[in-house]
Amino acid sequence: MTLALTYALFALVAIIANIGTQAVIMYLYSGSFQLEFSVLGGTAIGLIIKYILDKQYIFHFKTKNLAHNNKTFLLYTFTGIFTTLIFWGFEFGFHYLFQNDLLRYVGGIIGLLIGYIIKYRLDKKHVFI
Repeated sequence: MTLALTYALFALVAIIANIGTQAVIMYLYSGSFQLEFSVLGGTAIGLIIKYILDKQYIFHFKTKNLAHNNKTFLLYTFTGIFTTLIFWGFEFGFHYLFQNDLLRYVGGIIGLLIGYIIKYRLDKKHVFI
């Protein structure tokens, strides 16, 4: 049960970082592709934070060297492609359905929650072995 709570806490940290980064980018940048840049920026920040936390505290995974760490991060990123599509699908879906920033963020949070549940299983089986 402790692992599940820890994973949930780290997912919450990554969600706050992701959505927070999006909000900051939306506030600071109002040019072309504002929404898309904010979602990409939030995704990148959330990915990096979640990788560090998962590697160290969830899977207790030690990389042998920088090359091994980079390979592990690439695998982690690769397993995240499918789950990121789920997240983006919900966020952009809510955006186009409701045309409301708050509800877009709600869609993003729902997508992230679903994605993180799937991602844990993928990472356990394919990344941190």
